[in-house]
Parts: sequence; C-alpha cells; structure tokens
Amino acid sequence: MGKIIAIANQKGGVGKTTTAVNLSASLGVLEKKVLLIDADPQANATSGLGIDVESVEIGTYQILEHSNPAEDAIIITDSPNLSILPAHIDLVAIELELVNQERREYMLKEALEPIKNNYDYIIIDCAPSLGLLTLNALTAANSIIIPIQCEYFALEGLGKLLNTVKSVQKIHNPNLDFEGLLLTMYDSRLRLSNQVVEEVENHFEDMVFKTVIQRNVRLSEAPSYGESIIKYDASSRGANNYLSLAEEIIKKNK
Repeated sequence: MGKIIAIANQKGGVGKTTTAVNLSASLGVLEKKVLLIDADPQANATSGLGIDVESVEIGTYQILEHSNPAEDAIIITDSPNLSILPAHIDLVAIELELVNQERREYMLKEALEPIKNNYDYIIIDCAPSLGLLTLNALTAANSIIIPIQCEYFALEGLGKLLNTVKSVQKIHNPNLDFEGLLLTMYDSRLRLSNQVVEEVENHFEDMVFKTVIQRNVRLSEAPSYGESIIKYDASSRGANNYLSLAEEIIKKNK
C-alpha cells in the first residue's frame, strides 16, 4: 500500500520543492518505487527533474479536473525508481474551476485511488498557499512534512498551517498524520540557525526529523541542470542529507 506524503508550507522559499524532488530521488535510490506529484503551478518539481514544462499536455490540472486518469499523466524519469506526475502553468486556473464542484477537496484523492498501490511512496509538492490545491493534497495524503528554514521568522505562519492541518483532520481526512518537521537551509556558522533549531526542537520535540538539511551550493545548482542532487553530485553534503532523510522515513514507516 503506497504511503502518500504531502510536503507543505504556505511560505515560499523554505525548500519545499528541493525537498520533494530530492527526497523522492533518494527514496528511489534506496529501492523504493516513488511517484512525485507536482501540485504547484510554478511547476518547479517538473523542470527540476529535466522535464520541459511547455511540453506537458496531461498533468496535475487534467487529473484534478478528472478529464484524464492519473496513469495517463505519469512520466518515468531517468532517476532510479522515480516517476512524476508533472504540472503546467495552467494549474493556476484549477482553484477557480473547482470552486463550485461538489466534493472539490477530494478530487486528487479520488484520482490517486486506482494507482496508489503501484508505489511505495507518493510525494506531493504543494503550492506555497493554503488554497484548494493544498487542501486537495492534504485530503489525499496519509501524512505531511513541513519544511522550516533556519532563518528569522521561521515559525511565522506555522500556527496557521497547523490550524489548517487540524481542520483537514476534523473535516476531510481524519487519518492525516504528521510525518515530521524538517529543518532546512541550516548554516552551522550562524548563531541564528542554531537558535532556530533549538527553538523548534524544544517546542515540537519528537515531531522534528533528526536529519537537518544544510545550506549547500550544489543543492541550489542542481535544478538548473534539471537533475536531483543525487544525480548531480552524489557525494555532496546535500545528497547525504536527503539520503539520510529518506532512510529516516523508511525506518519510521517499517
């Protein structure tokens, strides 16, 4: 049975797509069958795996609209054991189009039903908002990873996201669980980074992943080559961090 994990935070620039792409690639390298779903109109996860966004004819938009089954949209990547359900800029319109639909929060969940058992993990890269797209992802997911950058204002907006998760649990998806909070963009030389780590760990304790994603130049270069960090530079600190995160998740879900 495939586990569906949404990676969500309404703040942009916290390492959400970086985590979605590189965690998916790392799980694939560790011999898990993975599907990455790009549910962000910016389509960065799609381009980050070397897929030309303009050439996407069937993607998340058509799946949410139910005009095509999910299997029609899936592209097998050249990363081991990793497929992607890509996005296109047209995904921007989906929130307006779904707004009057019945069961609009369940569109993604229903679309994934026929294929979810074909994978060990389905990772959803959410849009940086708490709109209908993210609501669909949280309704479809078994658990959520929240990336938090080790910077000032890191916890700002987190309360709002946690309240959204609570209301999704109450109304749409009682089985939604926390996979964990992931500290990203950590720089050991900065006192602020260390303070944020300490604050988050004190406040959330066991909910925080042991793995911390460190600032890494190779990690920020990889998407411009359309590659995951595993393919771009497997010996880099960024690759080691994401492999460690993947191992932590596999262990947790045994």
